[in-house]
Amino acid sequence: QVQLVESGGGLVQPGGSLRLSCAASGFTFSEYVLAWVRQAPGKGLEWVSSIYRDGTLADSVKRRFTISRDNAKSTVYLEMNSLKIEETAKYYCAGAFPGVWPARTRFEYKYWGPGTQVTVSS
Repeated sequence: QVQLVESGGGLVQPGGSLRLSCAASGFTFSEYVLAWVRQAPGKGLEWVSSIYRDGTLADSVKRRFTISRDNAKSTVYLEMNSLKIEETAKYYCAGAFPGVWPARTRFEYKYWGPGTQVTVSS
């Protein structure tokens, strides 16, 4: 049974930092591209970052966010710094279909986690 479980969300002040984690099970983690996507209230899904061996980030988060993975722990991380109010959203971890890179759209994801809420507010 495939599972992706995000954690690490919460309330943070503008300019603050959070580290999200996504623990995976039920599939060969190291063989998959993993992505972080987010959905703000009333808005569509927005791709944030993907990683296979190397990571790639959306322009809006470059220089502030870092994606990494630990294949031994079947976990992918998203380190978020200098958070902005408009980045309040539910953040999802997703596993892409085999062979898809960098997996920027919902149609490219085979597995999904339930999401973790990030609220940036003073």
